[in-house]
Amino acid sequence: MACPRRYLFVRPHLPVSPGPRRARASRRPHRLPAPVQPASPAPQASPADLEADLLARLRAGDDDAFAQFVREQTPALLRVTSRLLRSDDEARDAVQDAFVAAFRALPRFRAESRLGTWIYRIAINAALARLRARAHVDEVSLDELLPRFVDDGHQAEPSEPWPADAGAERREVRERVRAAIDRLPESYRTVVLLRDIEELTTDEAAQALGITTGALKVRLHRARQALRALLDPWMRGEAA
Repeated sequence: MACPRRYLFVRPHLPVSPGPRRARASRRPHRLPAPVQPASPAPQASPADLEADLLARLRAGDDDAFAQFVREQTPALLRVTSRLLRSDDEARDAVQDAFVAAFRALPRFRAESRLGTWIYRIAINAALARLRARAHVDEVSLDELLPRFVDDGHQAEPSEPWPADAGAERREVRERVRAAIDRLPESYRTVVLLRDIEELTTDEAAQALGITTGALKVRLHRARQALRALLDPWMRGEAA
């Protein structure tokens, strides 16, 4: 019996064997995409660059720059003026005076020191002006307190050491020292506050006061000797 015509060319399903080129291609390993390299971070601006940018914005009258300058500098200025004036209200007024004076003097600022040092010095001068305007505290004469000094400001005869247990009552010591500092003449009181209380370096304190480092060292040495003379009787138990 003849097969129907529709079945004459039917072939069994066989898998198609890849040709040589396809076979070789199928054996190639799958390549992963190259990793994406992260973008390099933008270089950080140096403190000097940041200050130069702030100064340029201040000179251009940028309100945000003024607000930033006041915000950054106020805490340090309040700290030193309050210690000089012993009054929070007067300290705030002195800081306000300092900023007003600084903004007026901004066109003349030659950037020979940092902005912070510049405004610090202005604030100190504002506080000292207020000190001079008020009734003077009971200042002592350094001539009565200081031992004889040689020309370079060093003490000719060393002082006796304080007893080892003299600093046992820390709070009382601090109060006595604070009271003694307040009795120093203004220029000596200021240098002690800047160097020993605020812990400015010799260069920073000299810049803030507008004097040479040599003059500052002599003044500080004399002020410390005056403090010692004021405190010696109490430290030795000779005063109440």
